[in-house]
Amino acid sequence: MSTEAAERADPADRGRLHISRSVLRKIAEHTADQDPGCARTRRRIAGVGLGEHGASAQVSGPDDALRIRLDVALRYPAPVREAVAELRTRIGEELTRLADCQVRTVDVTVSGLIAADAPPRVE
Repeated sequence: MSTEAAERADPADRGRLHISRSVLRKIAEHTADQDPGCARTRRRIAGVGLGEHGASAQVSGPDDALRIRLDVALRYPAPVREAVAELRTRIGEELTRLADCQVRTVDVTVSGLIAADAPPRVE
């Protein structure tokens, strides 16, 4: 096919696009981390601090019926049901917008409630 013919061809006929599951997972995690109701938590093993981490996700299923499993910590006090419902909506919209995938379910596990940072006490 000549260059001119390729330019006139319908974009859908030029080839295939495959988006890795790791990219879809990162989109879901990033979307959750950007949500104001979600919090980052400190990671510790045997009392040793290993930094902070945010949401973690697992992606399964075909592109037209993705299943997302998400583990997050929420800010306390937060209305948990409302925060999770908003998170489900945002993740579905972002995966549709960025990767043109349809999300069937978003299962959310709230692994912790993190209190808002208290101002330092003056004694």
